[in-house]
Amino acid sequence: MSGGTSHRRDPAPEAQRNGPGIRVVGARENNLKDVSLVVPRDRITVFVGVSGSGKSSLAFDTVAVEAQRQLNAAFPVSVRNQLPKYERPHVEAVLNLTAPIVVDQQPLTGNARSTVGTITDVYSLIRVLFAQHTEPGPVHPSLYSFNAPNGMCTGCEGIGRALRPDPDLMLDSTKSLDEGPILVPGYPVGSPGWQYYANYEGLDAKKRLSDYSEEEWHTLLHGVEGTVDLTYKNGRTQTIKYEGLVAAFTKKYLKRDIESLGEKTREMAKRFIAEGPCPDCDGARLNPTALATRIGGRNIAEWSRMQISDLAELLAGLDDGVRGPMTETVRESLVRIEAIGLGYLSLDRATTSLSGGEGQRLKMVKHLGSDLTGLTYFFDEPSAGLHPRNVGQLNALLRALRDKGNTVLVVEHDPDVIAIADHVVEIGPGAGDAGGRIVFEGPVEELLATETVTGTSLRGSGKVKTDCASRTAS
Repeated sequence: MSGGTSHRRDPAPEAQRNGPGIRVVGARENNLKDVSLVVPRDRITVFVGVSGSGKSSLAFDTVAVEAQRQLNAAFPVSVRNQLPKYERPHVEAVLNLTAPIVVDQQPLTGNARSTVGTITDVYSLIRVLFAQHTEPGPVHPSLYSFNAPNGMCTGCEGIGRALRPDPDLMLDSTKSLDEGPILVPGYPVGSPGWQYYANYEGLDAKKRLSDYSEEEWHTLLHGVEGTVDLTYKNGRTQTIKYEGLVAAFTKKYLKRDIESLGEKTREMAKRFIAEGPCPDCDGARLNPTALATRIGGRNIAEWSRMQISDLAELLAGLDDGVRGPMTETVRESLVRIEAIGLGYLSLDRATTSLSGGEGQRLKMVKHLGSDLTGLTYFFDEPSAGLHPRNVGQLNALLRALRDKGNTVLVVEHDPDVIAIADHVVEIGPGAGDAGGRIVFEGPVEELLATETVTGTSLRGSGKVKTDCASRTAS
């Protein structure tokens, strides 16, 4: 829109039909210029405008922040001290707020135990399913939890990964023991540490390590049989029990918290350590008892490694002896994830490896499974990174949240998402100081008749600009 004309339609009738709307009075956050409006309750409201116009400043930095601030203020001080701190936004008032759920594109936080399966709660449902089909009878679902003592692998404590000495980093296999192949400090030729292996009768000190047999490699790295004679510089001799190089390194540096070692020692040890699948569970995270149960020919770890789309197909093909209400609940949860374009993920995928867009869509699916109502959801360009064929499924999820009795606020540029809005708010007319005003409020049909940037773009005369600006600049 080139001029300053504002196309505003009073949303009060819609708000009155569904209870009081969210009323914003005098918002001046970032570039907003004394903005006041009413956001209809129990409706999908889409905020549009050019990049940097101020739509995120209104939806997120004003309404969402104030809702989070007021919600946190309702808790006792002891609880508030543990919650994120929110400063009051530059606004006279935001009234009629409900509990907020902010689903943004910030990467999912979590530790080594957080996976796609745990963040969506699908893994919890699968644990119940496996518990129901344990032989000889049902057990507690915690048996299949890698976070529970009775389910986790004791070798890695449910992490599935382990720090292990790497022989390739520790040894130069082109050399013989006589030539000093041990790269770990403390084993120069002639030293007691070197003699520990060169003098051992079970090893050929003249033979190049690359020519060792499998049995000889095991002896060098993991052997624990017999003794070895050492001679010190002062002529003193000593006979001590033999221990393989990897076994000795593990005892000295890894059978304790490596971070408790001195800095120099710690950095030295890390040069010879590699992270890999836990040798006890091969990365499955669970103990042998948990892995013994199989459904459809696979244990729960194998289910978690499958692509979500393949796992949904497996569930659909289970025989009648296994299929039941819980099976269908799990399958429906997987289908919802697949429907928003994430069927290529696996349930054991670490949340820390997900992109912002993947994380946002997973959070959306999780909330869709909640029975809570009367909430206000905030979505930050949920179509970002989504294949066009999946936008329809995204829209179905947004509508489902609304139809459960929630208010849905979306910052978006995709025409297909804008099209499902019950109410549209366009901020503009330009970016930065040239924006910050409401140039349109009302239904999509009326937006199409305007000459605003978005109205013109939706009619096919231009392209809706993406909101790539940072939240503080928009």
